[in-house]
Amino acid sequence: MAKIGVFDSGYGGLTILDAIRKELPRYDYLYLGDNARAPYGTHSFDVIYRYTLQAVKYLFEHDCTLVILACNTASAKALRTIQQNDLPVINAERMKELKHERVNVLGVIRPTVEAVPAITKTGHVGILATPATVSSESYVLELEKLAGYRDTEIPECRKLVITQQACPLWVPLIEAGEHNGPGAKYFIGKYLREILAKDPQIDTLVLGCTHYPLMKERIDNWLEFRHELDESEFPLPVDSPKVTTIAQGELEAKSLADYLRRHSEYRDQLSTNGTCSYLTTENADRFSQSASNFLASPVQAEHIDLE
Repeated sequence: MAKIGVFDSGYGGLTILDAIRKELPRYDYLYLGDNARAPYGTHSFDVIYRYTLQAVKYLFEHDCTLVILACNTASAKALRTIQQNDLPVINAERMKELKHERVNVLGVIRPTVEAVPAITKTGHVGILATPATVSSESYVLELEKLAGYRDTEIPECRKLVITQQACPLWVPLIEAGEHNGPGAKYFIGKYLREILAKDPQIDTLVLGCTHYPLMKERIDNWLEFRHELDESEFPLPVDSPKVTTIAQGELEAKSLADYLRRHSEYRDQLSTNGTCSYLTTENADRFSQSASNFLASPVQAEHIDLE
């Protein structure tokens, strides 16, 4: 029987894994963090695609029938190519080897995007993400598809106004464990000020990085009290709307649950012992300590090499 694989270039995917396990606790999971080669966002498309494909193949070879790319950079840069070019070849090879179970790869961007229309009232949506995800414009493209630039059954999202903001210092703060420290307040406010200055009518902010939910409480707190800021520091229209932030974990978990309901060919392959194992390309002890902090529960990881 097979597992659900969850892959990220670092630690952020643990927030996705945590939400999925809460939604679907009975299944068995295998988490792989390519921490030795993180961050992916600084690499070219070809390198990100190659690294992601190596991880996906590794998980397939270790009894995963579904792999979730719990990484926005990998979802933006590599998912489509893997789905279109590599999966048909991989599944054909499995059939030749008499492995009749098909495998598949899913990302985190589409489930996040699909939640937006039901949340925004003004139609003004902001994307907070890493520079690589912003430059890929994956969220913009997916929202535009949903908004009627291509066929859609959701007419209310045809008037979406989309604004992006790169937040290059948020991931380093989180991975250094400083996101709850006093110094993080400045950098949280810095990027929120910048995106709301671009469009003060934003009422929905997508946290387009799997690390960012760890700062969601502080982000929400800043947004709630932003009208109390000094006008000279951050002028804001008095009628600017209340802002709702969207984190990816719960959305991805519900999307996966729905996917499994609709695709019995994958669901019926999955084993249901409620286990979870962790793999990393970096030092296993270092990963275990950091992952334990992320999940607020003990983690014991194993080191692997992907190359």
